[in-house]
Amino acid sequence: MKWYIKLILPIIIVGIWELCALLINNPFILPTVDSVFSKLLTPFAEVFGIGSLASNTLTSLERVVIGFLIACAIAVPLGIFLGSHPFWEQFSDWVIQIFRPIPPLAWVPLSLAWFGIGMTSIVFIIVIGCIFPILVSTIEGVKRVKKSWLETAKIYQANDRQVIWHITLPAAAPAIWNGLRIGFGIAWMSVIAAEMMPGSSRGIGYLIMYCYNFGQVSYIIAGMICIGIIGIGMDIIFKLVQKKKFAWEALDK
Repeated sequence: MKWYIKLILPIIIVGIWELCALLINNPFILPTVDSVFSKLLTPFAEVFGIGSLASNTLTSLERVVIGFLIACAIAVPLGIFLGSHPFWEQFSDWVIQIFRPIPPLAWVPLSLAWFGIGMTSIVFIIVIGCIFPILVSTIEGVKRVKKSWLETAKIYQANDRQVIWHITLPAAAPAIWNGLRIGFGIAWMSVIAAEMMPGSSRGIGYLIMYCYNFGQVSYIIAGMICIGIIGIGMDIIFKLVQKKKFAWEALDK
């Protein structure tokens, strides 16, 4: 599909938004398109003494990266281990399946009780949010590695480390990468929710809640658009890497 065709639906949505805003004629309910885009075109302007739209967005992105990397450092090695050892995978399956559906926001009270107000609580919510998609995708990717490849490695007397680095990890990489893609999306959603917790003083989620208290709906929508733009931007990067590095996966099916 041509890129300009994909613009049709967003243009229609913006048109409906502008029409509704004009009909409602109340910026505290729905501001006009130009009032919101004027905020987006001045991302470095100070917002009621809490920093600019750009600075708060960068703060959120920094927190996401930290939490995401911690989740990767835990989930990928653990997923490789569990996927390679059926007994331990089955042994832990119920625990994973019990914790996996719990939304990150449900952990907020415990996060505040364990870590208090601040950066640690926010990072904990991000890690909890994205660790399970990465873990499950890694396990499934490792389990789908062809048995014939592993048996061939044993014939040539490859040790466990060589099998993991030269067979298991490359073969499971597409599934792991897909888990990372999903995990980052959830991490980005989690940080916005975490920044709305009591005690937060920076971040795009905090900016949205702060502006809500002052009835600044144009800044709220501008913040939401920033969240969406970064989300789709990162997803495009993940897809490009997947298409470039793992094109062989489609040929192997």
